[in-house]
Amino acid sequence: MPQAKITFIGLGAMGYPMAGHLANAGYPVTVYNRTASKAEQWLSEYSGTLATSPEEAVKNADIILTCVGNDNDVREIYAKILASAKTGATLIDHTTTSAIVARELYQKAKDKGMHFLDAPVSGGQAGAENGVLTIMVGGDQAIFDAVLPVLNVYAKACTRIGEAGQGQVLKMINQICFIGALQGLSEALTLAKAEGIDGKTVVDVLQHGAAGSWQMINRSETMMNNDFDFGFAVDWVRKDLAICFEEAEKLGVELPLAKQIDARYKDLQERGYARADTSVLIKQFDNESR
Repeated sequence: MPQAKITFIGLGAMGYPMAGHLANAGYPVTVYNRTASKAEQWLSEYSGTLATSPEEAVKNADIILTCVGNDNDVREIYAKILASAKTGATLIDHTTTSAIVARELYQKAKDKGMHFLDAPVSGGQAGAENGVLTIMVGGDQAIFDAVLPVLNVYAKACTRIGEAGQGQVLKMINQICFIGALQGLSEALTLAKAEGIDGKTVVDVLQHGAAGSWQMINRSETMMNNDFDFGFAVDWVRKDLAICFEEAEKLGVELPLAKQIDARYKDLQERGYARADTSVLIKQFDNESR
């Protein structure tokens, strides 16, 4: 739907390039960011319109995309969106939130004659910049089908999981899987280092077998080189894990490994690695502070 008027709210590490892909694809894009200088910078790189408030940004939009911080940020911005967007608008939240928030917003949008999809993403900043994100969507099938061409502009894979909130639940599952892979890789590389086997050899030999993973291929070398100044920060993964634990407790599901790894991340936060990439998990095995 190249004629659809699109608003993108939240130009952080993920939202900035995602909105840029839409502009490059020819969509008329209006942007809003809480820090105005970031929106001004975006407008210097891409074609679009700058709004000075959320209300102004959404008033004429057909599709409104958001990528902000946490549950409270989402609730705050959607109170303004729901009060100002037009009837029939489709609201799509790319923030990782609780399923509770997603279901609340789905119902509030429905009550206003609007549509809502929870659509958290995986792939990190590099995935956003390269337009190869994985998007997990909860909400109505017909609405998903209608906006899929828009989401595919910056997605490698975009899948409707089920009803409202289930996109967020799958993102929780994703977070549990990737931290488990990082824990295994951290232990393996620590053993390799102790034995005098370099990380490149580990990756070259193991990446195509049962031990291979995205984390192994993309993070082994940097982990061995103590390079953690990129990617998804410890602060953010702990925020996501708290959401996972809340959902699991509600369902009566145990997550023992995830809780163990979360405790390791808590220790790393306290040692000064709060803004380091999640692959800093390998530093659990030394006692140096940052």
